[in-house]
Amino acid sequence: MDKEPIKIYGNDALSTRVAAFQKKAEQHTAKQRTNPFCHGNVSEMTHQKWDKSDPRYGKPPEGSKTEKRGMAAGAHIGNEVLFLCEMIAQYGVPNDDNTISITFGELFQIYTTISNKVVGILLRARKHGLIYFEGEMLYQRRDDNVIVTLLKPIDEICPNRVPLKRKHDDGDEQTSTLSPEDY
Repeated sequence: MDKEPIKIYGNDALSTRVAAFQKKAEQHTAKQRTNPFCHGNVSEMTHQKWDKSDPRYGKPPEGSKTEKRGMAAGAHIGNEVLFLCEMIAQYGVPNDDNTISITFGELFQIYTTISNKVVGILLRARKHGLIYFEGEMLYQRRDDNVIVTLLKPIDEICPNRVPLKRKHDDGDEQTSTLSPEDY
């Protein structure tokens, strides 16, 4: 059921564009053969063979919108992790071993005014070796006394940072509400 390519004589520019369109259409058709959601009959589908040793395994196609959205989400989460570390460094208590500690309850109160994803960001920061806390998961009220420790100096985590201003109780220094996007 292959169609004959359209041939246009006498207009090279138009025939080049038609050929480019046909090539793009053929690529789309080949891609749709592997898409399980575009066929009513599974027997018409070409099954892909997956190889876990392939570096592209489990990743979206290069240059796709999905890849761009994933990279943007990763950058956003990275900024939130850095901002959380900045909050711990700013409001925590320095230790003798060049670390900074804060209780989860205090951190939760400070950070939830900025973001409601504090526990998820803590887990991500721990995965990257930036912080440490006891247990698998932290829960509000139950784990308020658990110590969260920033393992590296904040200048080592983000060397190009601009220090945040801390709002003092006397009201002399005014700061705006901060968010990870402001960081």
